[in-house]
Amino acid sequence: MKKYTIACLPGDGIGIEVMASAKQVLQTVARLDDSVELQMIDFPWGSDYYLETGAMMPEDAIDQLKTFDAIFLGAVGNPALVPDHISLWGMLIKIRRELELSINVRPARTIKGIQSPLYSPKDFDLIVVRENSEGEYSEAGGIIHHGEDEIAVQNGIFTRKATEKAMKYAFELAGKRNSHLTSATKSNGIVHSMPFWDRVFNEVSALYPHVTSNANHIDALAAFFVTKPESFDVIVASNLFGDILTDIGGAIMGSIGIAPSANLNVEGKYPSMFEPVHGSAPDIAGQGKANPFGQIWTAKMMLDHLGLPHLGKIILDAAEEATSNGVKTADIGGSSTTEEVTEAICSLISNKVKI
Repeated sequence: MKKYTIACLPGDGIGIEVMASAKQVLQTVARLDDSVELQMIDFPWGSDYYLETGAMMPEDAIDQLKTFDAIFLGAVGNPALVPDHISLWGMLIKIRRELELSINVRPARTIKGIQSPLYSPKDFDLIVVRENSEGEYSEAGGIIHHGEDEIAVQNGIFTRKATEKAMKYAFELAGKRNSHLTSATKSNGIVHSMPFWDRVFNEVSALYPHVTSNANHIDALAAFFVTKPESFDVIVASNLFGDILTDIGGAIMGSIGIAPSANLNVEGKYPSMFEPVHGSAPDIAGQGKANPFGQIWTAKMMLDHLGLPHLGKIILDAAEEATSNGVKTADIGGSSTTEEVTEAICSLISNKVKI
C-alpha cells in the first residue's frame, strides 16, 4: 500500500466547511483503491490563530509543511478582525514563496448541470498558467513623503528564469492538450516588463514548433474570455494578469465557488499546494451555504499531481453527476446545503466499482 501524507489547512470562514467536505470525499474515493492510503492531518492556522498568537502560522510552519506529499488549503482571511495584507502575506504568500510554488494552474470549463451566465455559451475548456512568484506582486517598492507630496512606488519584477519556467510549463501542458497557447501581455502600454515578456515568449515558442501560439493584450483577452472562451486552450500570464483572468474564468463557469487551483513546485523539491480560487466568505460561514465544488475539484487536481488520476477522475465525474441531478448550492442555482452536496457526491462515489 502506498501512503500519501496531506497537510490540511482549513483556514477561515467557509474554508473550514468546504475542507471538511473535500476530506470526506477524499476518504470515500480512497476506499475504492486498496493500494492507496490518504493520511490527512489538520493544522488550525489562520485568522483565529493570529488573534491568539499574533502570527498566522507558527515559526516552524514551513519546516512542518515540507515533510508532506501535498498541502491542501481551504481559504484564508477574516478582514473584520485581521487586515488582509497580514493574513495574505503571513500565510498564503509566505507558503507560496518559501516552498517555491512558482507556477499556479487554474482550469475553467463548462460543468454539467451548471448554467454559465454567458448568453448562448458554447462549451469551453481552458487552463490559465500563472507565474506565481514575482511580477506585479513583487514586494519591491515603497512610500515616501507625506500629504499631497506622498508617492507610492510598486515595482514589478520579471526575471528570465521565472518567466521562462512558466512559459515552458504552459507549452508542455498545451502540447498534451490541443496544442495551442496564448500569452497575456500589455506591451502597448507597459514599456519594460511586457516587451520583455513578449520577447521571452517568442524565444520559448521556437522550442515548441508543434504548439501554435499567439499573444493577446490583457484588456482584449479579458473581453474574449467573455465573448469566445471556447477559442482558448492554455493561456500563460503574469501574476496579476493570471489572477484577473482566472476570476473571470470562475465567473463564466457560473460561480467562483466552483473554481480550483494548484500552486506547483514543478521541480518536486517541496510539496505543492492546492486551493480553491474562492475566498473565505465570512458573511455566509456557518450557514451551510458554502459551495464545496471548488474544494472538491481542487482535491481532484491534487490526486492527479500525486499520481492518482484514476481517483481524481472519479471525484470530478461524481461532482458533475451531482450537479446534473440538481444537487447544487444556491450560488449555482440550487437549494442544497453544503452537507447535502457532499453526501450526494460521496454516495455516487461509493457506488463505483472498486479498483
